[in-house]
Amino acid sequence: MAQTSFMGVGIALGVAVGTAIGISLDNLALGIGVGTVAGLVIGLAMDARRNRDSGHSDGGDTDVGSSNDADGGGGDGGGD
Repeated sequence: MAQTSFMGVGIALGVAVGTAIGISLDNLALGIGVGTVAGLVIGLAMDARRNRDSGHSDGGDTDVGSSNDADGGGGDGGGD
Protein backbone atom coordinates (compact mmCIF):
# COMPACT_ATOMS: atom_id res chain seq x y z
CA MET A 1 0.00 0.00 0.00
CA ALA A 2 1.32 3.43 -0.91
CA GLN A 3 2.20 5.73 1.92
CA THR A 4 0.26 8.99 1.89
CA SER A 5 1.66 12.38 2.79
CA PHE A 6 0.42 14.92 5.32
CA MET A 7 1.90 17.76 3.30
CA GLY A 8 -1.32 18.46 1.38
CA VAL A 9 -3.38 18.42 4.56
CA GLY A 10 -0.94 20.79 6.24
CA ILE A 11 -1.01 23.21 3.31
CA ALA A 12 -4.80 23.16 3.14
CA LEU A 13 -5.17 23.86 6.85
CA GLY A 14 -2.45 26.51 6.72
CA VAL A 15 -4.15 28.33 3.85
CA ALA A 16 -7.47 28.24 5.68
CA VAL A 17 -6.00 29.66 8.88
CA GLY A 18 -3.86 32.13 6.93
CA THR A 19 -6.91 33.36 5.03
CA ALA A 20 -8.76 34.02 8.27
CA ILE A 21 -5.78 35.86 9.73
CA GLY A 22 -5.22 37.78 6.48
CA ILE A 23 -8.83 38.94 6.35
CA SER A 24 -8.76 40.01 9.98
CA LEU A 25 -5.55 41.99 9.41
CA ASP A 26 -6.81 43.39 6.07
CA ASN A 27 -3.90 41.82 4.18
CA LEU A 28 -5.18 38.67 2.49
CA ALA A 29 -2.11 38.03 0.32
CA LEU A 30 0.26 38.07 3.27
CA GLY A 31 -2.04 35.83 5.32
CA ILE A 32 -2.33 33.20 2.58
CA GLY A 33 1.44 33.24 2.01
CA VAL A 34 2.28 32.83 5.67
CA GLY A 35 -0.41 30.16 6.06
CA THR A 36 0.95 28.19 3.10
CA VAL A 37 4.48 28.20 4.47
CA ALA A 38 3.29 27.29 7.97
CA GLY A 39 1.16 24.47 6.57
CA LEU A 40 4.05 23.16 4.51
CA VAL A 41 6.32 23.07 7.56
CA ILE A 42 3.65 21.39 9.69
CA GLY A 43 2.95 18.79 6.97
CA LEU A 44 6.63 17.97 6.56
CA ALA A 45 7.07 17.68 10.32
CA MET A 46 4.10 15.30 10.55
CA ASP A 47 5.54 13.17 7.72
CA ALA A 48 8.96 13.07 9.37
CA ARG A 49 7.46 12.08 12.70
CA ARG A 50 5.38 9.31 11.15
CA ASN A 51 8.41 7.95 9.27
CA ARG A 52 10.53 8.04 12.44
CA ASP A 53 7.84 6.31 14.53
CA SER A 54 7.17 3.58 11.96
CA GLY A 55 10.84 2.92 11.26
CA HIS A 56 10.59 3.78 7.56
CA SER A 57 13.24 5.78 5.84
CA ASP A 58 13.07 7.62 2.54
CA GLY A 59 16.71 7.03 1.80
CA GLY A 60 19.76 8.91 2.83
CA ASP A 61 20.94 6.21 5.21
CA THR A 62 21.72 3.40 2.79
CA ASP A 63 24.97 1.46 2.45
CA VAL A 64 25.21 1.34 -1.33
CA GLY A 65 28.38 2.07 -3.21
CA SER A 66 31.72 2.95 -1.79
CA SER A 67 32.26 4.20 1.69
CA ASN A 68 35.16 5.46 3.75
CA ASP A 69 36.33 1.94 4.56
CA ALA A 70 39.96 1.02 4.01
CA ASP A 71 39.33 -0.93 0.81
CA GLY A 72 42.39 0.19 -1.08
CA GLY A 73 40.70 3.00 -2.93
CA GLY A 74 41.43 3.64 -6.56
CA GLY A 75 44.52 4.20 -8.61
CA ASP A 76 47.09 1.76 -9.82
CA GLY A 77 48.37 0.79 -6.40
CA GLY A 78 51.85 1.47 -7.65
CA GLY A 79 54.88 2.52 -5.75
CA ASP A 80 57.56 4.92 -6.90
